[in-house]
Amino acid sequence: MRSGLFAAATAALAGSVAGQVVKRQSGNLPTIETRGNAFYTAGGERFYVRGVAYQPGGAADAEDPLLDTEALSRDIEQFERLGINTIRIYTIDNSQNHDEAMRMLDEAGIYLALDVNTPYVALNRASPEALHASYNDVYLQSVFATVDMFAGYNNLLLFFSGNEVINAPNNTNAAPYIKAVTRDIKRYINAQVDRQIPVGYSAADVEDNVYTSAVYFACGDDEMARSDFFAFNDYSWCDPSSFTQSGWDQKVELYSNYSLPIFLSEFGCITNTREWNEIAALYSEKMTGVYSGGLVYEYTIEPNGYGLVEVGSGGNIEPNDDFERLMEAYEQTPNPSGDGGARTDTEVPQCPEQTDDWEVSPDNKLPEIPEPALKYIQDGAGEGPGINEDESSQYAGTPTSTDVDLSDGTTDTDTSEDPETSGDGTSTGSSSSSSSSSSSDSSSSNSDSDSEEDSENSESGASSLYAGAASLVISFAAAGALLL
Repeated sequence: MRSGLFAAATAALAGSVAGQVVKRQSGNLPTIETRGNAFYTAGGERFYVRGVAYQPGGAADAEDPLLDTEALSRDIEQFERLGINTIRIYTIDNSQNHDEAMRMLDEAGIYLALDVNTPYVALNRASPEALHASYNDVYLQSVFATVDMFAGYNNLLLFFSGNEVINAPNNTNAAPYIKAVTRDIKRYINAQVDRQIPVGYSAADVEDNVYTSAVYFACGDDEMARSDFFAFNDYSWCDPSSFTQSGWDQKVELYSNYSLPIFLSEFGCITNTREWNEIAALYSEKMTGVYSGGLVYEYTIEPNGYGLVEVGSGGNIEPNDDFERLMEAYEQTPNPSGDGGARTDTEVPQCPEQTDDWEVSPDNKLPEIPEPALKYIQDGAGEGPGINEDESSQYAGTPTSTDVDLSDGTTDTDTSEDPETSGDGTSTGSSSSSSSSSSSDSSSSNSDSDSEEDSENSESGASSLYAGAASLVISFAAAGALLL
């Protein structure tokens, strides 16, 4: 069967030499790694994400904001006024050099949290058949090329392998594909990069499955298939509110035994005036034992109305009142001293059981990496395709040989096909407690962009997915026991 061929092919990868990524202008900022349930600098200092989402023009334009260094220089001045240390970018052009932009960010003390997908190259959650077809070697070549492009920069904070791919109770069947992409990115980093780079998933705050997703992406015996962190987009604190009224206290309790770093990959409800009272809570010891900060959505004002600055016709920037209030909130809220209550004694959770709201069984297998993509792990991805607007080009690739129903895939415990693990399943790579999750978040064909601005953000922001703390506790009482 395929197993013999697959084992032979992957065994050949065992001789690959780490550090194939060309070292770029690495910069002066220390690299960031995961330890227990928190982020730390290479020097051992706790790191908190204090940032904004940065995608001028919004998702529809699919532009790389790092290529316009004149505009970036203008915006960095505002980043410095805000006092942030991180920006999130949803779409980049992996065929272009980014040395100048990353140098500018490094000099300003700013890290990059980067999505590896684009609106045109991503997992397609529309159906099981679409998921199967979109997970192919052409897709992975683009993902790996993005890793190559940015892995050499010290201020590359992390990779998001997917954004809101699971965005409803009825598409959790995408989870094994997300986890497979996580595994593939981690293996690629392990073979081609000489440092740890956290990889993880950015989830929609869907009450029915966000916590179960968190557990799923952290579970299993295969370290390469586990996420390094878990993030979710949370618009449930709508001022006037409080730590308890928003239900954030219940979420802290829910995730209190979670094994990975958690942060908010987007936040900032616009239902009422944004007073940013959540900043004081997010960076207080009420939360920092569990959370590692977050990213405000978003920098520029787009049609969805979430922005902090208006870009004039001449390119000049006009910060709005939300910007000024956010700047004041950050100024008044230092990080806690020491480790902020973080834990290092974390344990890998059991995988969640299949339910009406979670279509994945612990017995479900992960799709095998598409066979033509194995050469990229050994030899490198080569030049990236850039932002290719021809959506059909992704589907020219060879999909996974695993059946659509995943019955003949690979389990978390099957490490025979991993060239970077030893015979006893112990990783020999640089990754820490776990790894990444998966791919894109497009409803029909892709998109890992500005968090599906008009749909997901308005849904989770204006209507607040968590109706109250009581409903959250009831919904996840059973799942919470998995981490005890």
